[in-house]
Amino acid sequence: MSTSAPAEPTGTSPEHDRTTDDRPDRLARFRGWTRAVLVANVVAQIAIIVTGGAVRLTASGLGCSTWPMCEPGQFTPVFHDAATFHPYVEFGNRLMTGVLSVIAVAVLLLVLTDRRRSETYRALGIVPLAGVALQAVIGGIVVLLELHPGWVSLHFVLSAALVWVSAYLLHRHGEGDGAPVPVGTRSVRRAGSVLGLLTVPIVVLGVIVTGSGPHSGDADVGYRLAVDPLAFTRAHAWTVWVFCGVLAALVVLLHRLPADGVVLRARRGAWLLVVVTLAQGAIGYTQYFTGLPALLVGFHMLGAGLLVWAAANAVLRLRTRA
Repeated sequence: MSTSAPAEPTGTSPEHDRTTDDRPDRLARFRGWTRAVLVANVVAQIAIIVTGGAVRLTASGLGCSTWPMCEPGQFTPVFHDAATFHPYVEFGNRLMTGVLSVIAVAVLLLVLTDRRRSETYRALGIVPLAGVALQAVIGGIVVLLELHPGWVSLHFVLSAALVWVSAYLLHRHGEGDGAPVPVGTRSVRRAGSVLGLLTVPIVVLGVIVTGSGPHSGDADVGYRLAVDPLAFTRAHAWTVWVFCGVLAALVVLLHRLPADGVVLRARRGAWLLVVVTLAQGAIGYTQYFTGLPALLVGFHMLGAGLLVWAAANAVLRLRTRA
């Protein structure tokens, strides 16, 4: 994920000075694990997109008939001769939620209690656990409303947002607590802002395209969103092409800057985003021209999670903090 090493707070920012105290740090022995836990949080946030995609692509959304139990009176799927694989796919996704919950609690403990850091950084430690709780509620509503397409779409969009926030939290851990200082010219900053904004319609339009096609998550209905899939596919593709144009401009602008350490780091982030974007685009066009095979759609959902992370990583490298 982010390649920066955790920066020791310098105590130079007024915000940091206000939050520092002399009370003993009861979790001091575990502070060295903070970065690893934050990396695990980003990985798990992307992984749950994949497991959720598996539920959708195998039409296993109602594999467990109720929530939070899988079956009435049973937490796990009940095996019998007539059992299908659907309950196990759905239950696997729920287990991934449990893993993510454990990681989110660890993030909360390690970030929120770190009194060496600013209050704004520490407050970010609440977000992963709050996101998991909100996703659990939305997942329950999805099951109770029998895969209502609007709630299914919200489920994915929130996962993408949590990937971005988790990438931001990981990046903030590696920074100091001084005021952010932009890298490069105003044009660089504007290109980065536009890239971040374009990530939103790319994700949302991609969700609509999936919900309007054969992999909407319902084995009995060919689509869950009654919209023109071709029109939204084209809108999604054009948005990606605009994204690629802005990204190309950002790479050119960064290569025009003097090559100091900060700029080189920003260039690496931008080129990583180029690689992820090209791979995601290749998968997207291949699945389109080969009749949307489920496996490729699954890889495209993984690519969506990676694209959100890579975009956040690239944009955040366009600034530095003391």
